[in-house]
Amino acid sequence: QVQLVEFGGGLVQAGGSLRLSCAAHGGLFRLNAMGWYRQAPGKQRELVTTITIGGTPNYADTVKGRFTISRDNAKNTVYLQMNNLKPEDTAVYYCYASVMSTDHWGQGTQVTVSS
Repeated sequence: QVQLVEFGGGLVQAGGSLRLSCAAHGGLFRLNAMGWYRQAPGKQRELVTTITIGGTPNYADTVKGRFTISRDNAKNTVYLQMNNLKPEDTAVYYCYASVMSTDHWGQGTQVTVSS
C-alpha cells in the first residue's frame, strides 16, 4: 500500500518562502513521476509541478521562476521550494506519485500567503 507523507506548509507573508517535502512509503515498485497539485477554496485541483524519475521537471506557468521541484530517488522523496510566494498561491497542496501507472495522493498540507 503506497502512502505519501507530506511535511511543511504553513502561514507566510507575501514575498516569503516555504519548503514542502513528501516521502513515499509502501509498495513502490516502478515509482515514476512525483509532484504537487493544489486546490484553492472553490476551485478545482490544479497542477503545480511534476518531476520524472529521471529528474525532468514540468511547471505550471503560474509558478515558473518561483517554485523549484527536486527529488531524492534513494529516499523516495520529492521537495518543493516555493519562493516569492503570492496570496494567490494560497491553497491545500497535495503530493502526487505515479506507481505502476496508478496515481496516489497525500493528505494535503495547507499553504497560506498573507498580503
